[in-house]
Amino acid sequence: MDLGNYERFLGIELSSDHNITTGKIYREVIARERRGDYLGKTVQVVPHITNEIQDWIERVAQVPVDNSGEPADVCLIEVGGTVGDIESSVFFEALRQFQFRVGNDNFLLMFVSLVPILSDEQKTKPTQHGVRDLRSLGLSPKVIFCRCPLPIEQACKDKISAFCHVSPDNVISVHDVNNVYHVPLLLIEQNLHRIIATELKLGDRINIENPDMKSWTEMAHAVDNFSVPVKIALIGKYCGLQDAYLSVIKSLKHATIACERQLDLIWVEASQLEDKGNAEEYKAAWDKMESADGVVVPGGFGTR
Repeated sequence: MDLGNYERFLGIELSSDHNITTGKIYREVIARERRGDYLGKTVQVVPHITNEIQDWIERVAQVPVDNSGEPADVCLIEVGGTVGDIESSVFFEALRQFQFRVGNDNFLLMFVSLVPILSDEQKTKPTQHGVRDLRSLGLSPKVIFCRCPLPIEQACKDKISAFCHVSPDNVISVHDVNNVYHVPLLLIEQNLHRIIATELKLGDRINIENPDMKSWTEMAHAVDNFSVPVKIALIGKYCGLQDAYLSVIKSLKHATIACERQLDLIWVEASQLEDKGNAEEYKAAWDKMESADGVVVPGGFGTR
């Protein structure tokens, strides 16, 4: 799901190796141990697991993801979950070591935090605690993204800056917008591209003064104004758990943007198209099908 979003946003093509899981890492380490690569030494989380994570990151970062055939200038690593999760602890330790392995100029840590609004006041405590927990693991963010329904107030930015030892300019407001395609424009308005270029010494490789976002801006604003609907029926067995088809939904959204249409997605439970026992559900399901302009049947498992 995440890789699909990255591919569609960036126009790149990723592989299964770009998705690193704990299971994959342990499987690789166990295979190495069985081959005798560790010369009979006791295999431990540190250094063997953490080294494998770092090696994996460096290896995948060199894989070309577009038609240029060249490695990317920047490799974005998303650590999922929340600081303090047991599942992600080994990855945080690997990144703690990695920052020294590649050097300060090649490592930029960014932290995403929630800034809730309670009693009409933006609260910074979750951000303070999150950064504190991250620091306890040996990692200090240089940029903090603040998710909030409304733009982050300057007083709130200053407070986060003071408590989290980050420049106020590096406290980025990521507030709610009309559609997700406005987010890159929001980040550019707050000079995120300049911050990244400065921290990673990219100034001689990219245009940080006038990034060409003309076509993206036109697309982002056009999405707000599409009025002609296109009805697509999505037939599945997990209609009650729509996140199971989130990447399919995003793909359909991108397709409708290309066609300048507004997506009207109709959910149809697959079993209701066959089960005539409940005549009402059976008729309703087929009525939905017949009213649709198009039908998508995602991949699934089992006899259904």
